[in-house]
Amino acid sequence: MDFIAEYGLFLAKTITLALAVLFVVLLIVSMAARNRGNARDKGSLQVLNLNDALDDMRDELRHEVLDPELVKAEDKAEKKREKAERKARGKTPAPEAERKRVYVLDFDGDTHASQVEELRHSITAVLGFARPGVDEVLLRLESPGGMVHAYGLAASQLTRLRKHDIRLTVCVDKVAASGGYMMACIADKLLAAPFAYIGSIGVLVQLPNVHRLLKEHKVDFEMITAGEYKRTLNNFGENTDKDRAKVQEEVDEMHDLFKSFIHEYRPSLNVAHVATGEVWTGTQALPRGLIDGIDTSDEWLLAESNDADLYAVSWEHKRKISDRLSELFEGALSKGLQRSLDRLLHRADKEKFYS
Repeated sequence: MDFIAEYGLFLAKTITLALAVLFVVLLIVSMAARNRGNARDKGSLQVLNLNDALDDMRDELRHEVLDPELVKAEDKAEKKREKAERKARGKTPAPEAERKRVYVLDFDGDTHASQVEELRHSITAVLGFARPGVDEVLLRLESPGGMVHAYGLAASQLTRLRKHDIRLTVCVDKVAASGGYMMACIADKLLAAPFAYIGSIGVLVQLPNVHRLLKEHKVDFEMITAGEYKRTLNNFGENTDKDRAKVQEEVDEMHDLFKSFIHEYRPSLNVAHVATGEVWTGTQALPRGLIDGIDTSDEWLLAESNDADLYAVSWEHKRKISDRLSELFEGALSKGLQRSLDRLLHRADKEKFYS
């Protein structure tokens, strides 16, 4: 009995400690959520020379694969060649040839196009230094689409490059659909991987309605508006055919705007033929005119590295300790839930057959 009592006391202390830690973490998460809005524009520009990164990878592989004596001889010959070139130029260095620079941006879109803040800062930085008609921007774009106004702003950021005569190439390795394709179509050249999802040129409105459930439980819902169409379809009230017709009219108008926008930047595309809401793979999208070629961003960058300087540019928001702790907690919680689900599914799969 003493053992059981001691064990119960130990268990109670453990649970109390765990609850206290959880409370502190939740408090930190709450504080971080409040502070994020106040520090949105505080950050710094991060620039990575991709040519150097590629050279480092090649050099590391070379040292692992080749004979050490051969590597040593190659390094010696390279140094001798560089010394001879410096001597040939003399004391006054020759003017450097105008070599193209490619600025590599990334956009990983969610429903709210949350990365538009980072995108706008990165583009502003590039426009302050890029040479019109010489330099180029590569956008590695991944997005299944989302809110129209959010992706409209993201697309507007890309049009800034076109207005300043900075060539824009967009590479889609996985998906650019709906609002994602709205952004992608602005490119001077649009590339996609063979199995990337492209398209979904359509507009969608969907919402649950619990009016009948409320009515069944004798719960009234009141809404007072000024303006005939201040509210149409809603979650709680009874929706009418007039409400549905108005929303359908708005959806059709937005779809027409979407199609007009695409036609502006891809005038040769038969928009009426592809604006059905369908999605195609890269290989299917090419003959339909939705993209200009089949390629991955990695292959494109590798080819460009021979004749251009590549720089990955990103805007990093300044994060407080509370933000980092909240992200750590959220990530750990997400991974823990995912592992539990994986184990459950694995166990269910193993136990579905019985002898």
